[in-house]
Amino acid sequence: MKDIDKQKIGSILIILAGVFWGSMGIFVRKLGSIGFDSIQIVAIRVTLSAMIFSLILLIKDRVGFRIRPKDIILFMGLGFGSILFFTTCYFKAISMMSLSTAAILLYTSPVWIMLMSVLFFHEKLTGRKVLALIIAFAGCVLVSGISGEGVTLTGLLVGLGSGIGYGLYSILGTIALRRYSPYTVTAYTFIFAAVGSVFICRPAELLSRFEARDNIFLLILFCILTAFVTAVIPFMAYTLGLRWVEASRAGILATVEPMVATLFGVIIFSEPLKLLSLLGIIMILSAVIILNVRSKEKH
Repeated sequence: MKDIDKQKIGSILIILAGVFWGSMGIFVRKLGSIGFDSIQIVAIRVTLSAMIFSLILLIKDRVGFRIRPKDIILFMGLGFGSILFFTTCYFKAISMMSLSTAAILLYTSPVWIMLMSVLFFHEKLTGRKVLALIIAFAGCVLVSGISGEGVTLTGLLVGLGSGIGYGLYSILGTIALRRYSPYTVTAYTFIFAAVGSVFICRPAELLSRFEARDNIFLLILFCILTAFVTAVIPFMAYTLGLRWVEASRAGILATVEPMVATLFGVIIFSEPLKLLSLLGIIMILSAVIILNVRSKEKH
């Protein structure tokens, strides 16, 4: 397969991941209405995803469970430092400031990815990438809403922490993919994230909420669906895409997530679509187009 074709497939996979991540609000609102708090929803999501990813690895490649002892630190970084850290910071930021401000701080992630990619992978910082980054971030600001009210220094640091943790997956994931298959990478990432979530989700209270439900079977099915739609499918697609797309480029392409979340809000929850949000959506799509239009650069 030609490099240009691999890049196209990789870009499609990254965008697909962003689309599925954009649906997260639907499932989070439903589980929240049942009584689960944000950290417990994270625990449900990562634990079930760990089980599903492990099953996929067992079917696809049992040998993939073998990892070098020295790479345990790498997967701990992916599980604890990225997945668990960024989601915990993000939900904490939501409790400390407006949802729109927390979302804007989360989507500083492409900036961190680009800086870390230049530092660790010596990726070329082209004018096209910088332009797409600026347009995409501005689009995220417009989609999320311009706020900033009640932001403290602690809240700012926590919010930026969510963006750094989110971006760290692209960096550590790229390193892990040089040594292991995408199935091994996703399985071990979520296994470590699941182990870490046990210490912060108040497991006894979490289990009691399940036991209190009359239709526990339907609740478990919904939780499994939540894991598939918001974690298994998008993280697998994103990880597969990272094999052919530069980390900095992938971070920008994934900014379709807030755009999709806004559209889901309009379609499913009848939320109004403001003019600034519409402009932000157009800007995000423009950034994606800028990154994918063929140029004279050699691949």
